[in-house]
Amino acid sequence: MTAQGHLLFAVTCTLIAHKLELTPALADASLWQLVPLALGSALLPDLDHPKSLLGRRLPWISGPLSRLFGHRGFTHSLLAVGAGVWGLAQFQGPGLISVAVKDALIIGYLSHLLGDWLTPAGIPLFWPLRRRFRLPGLPLKSGGGYEAAFCLLTLALAGYWVQGGQGLGTLASLLPIL
Repeated sequence: MTAQGHLLFAVTCTLIAHKLELTPALADASLWQLVPLALGSALLPDLDHPKSLLGRRLPWISGPLSRLFGHRGFTHSLLAVGAGVWGLAQFQGPGLISVAVKDALIIGYLSHLLGDWLTPAGIPLFWPLRRRFRLPGLPLKSGGGYEAAFCLLTLALAGYWVQGGQGLGTLASLLPIL
C-alpha cells in the first residue's frame, strides 16, 4: 500500500474503532484527538524502507532498520506491535501519555499492517519466521486506481456508518487533515 493509502486506511480504522468502542478510552475520546494520532503512527512500519515517506525524512533510522530486517520484516510483525505496546505502556501515567493516545497510536500502526495484509506480498506476522500472511482472494495491488478506490470507498462507508447514515459530515471535515 502507498503512504496515501495507509493514511486513508488509518482514518477508516480509527472511525471503526471509535464507533465499535473497542476500548473505553477510544469510546470517550474525540475523533479530532484520535485521527491525528493514528495518522502519526500509520506510516511507522515503513521506516524499514529507505525510500518510504518516513524513510526519506529519517535516513539515520531507516537505513539501519533496512539493513537489519529488510522491508516488511520485523516492523510488519506482531513482535513489533508487542514491543510498541510495551514501550507505550512505559510512558503511561499521570502527566505522561493517556490511554486514548496509546490506543490511537496502536490503531494507526495496526491499520498499516492490516493494509499490507490485503496486498499480494502480505506481511510476516510471526517474524522472524519468513512465512508471509495475506488475505486470500483479495489481491489489493499497491498503488494505482484500485488501491485508491478501495481506500476511499472503505473510508466513505466507515464515515457513513459512524454518522448513523446521516451523511458524511465528519468524513468531509476530516479530509483536510489528509
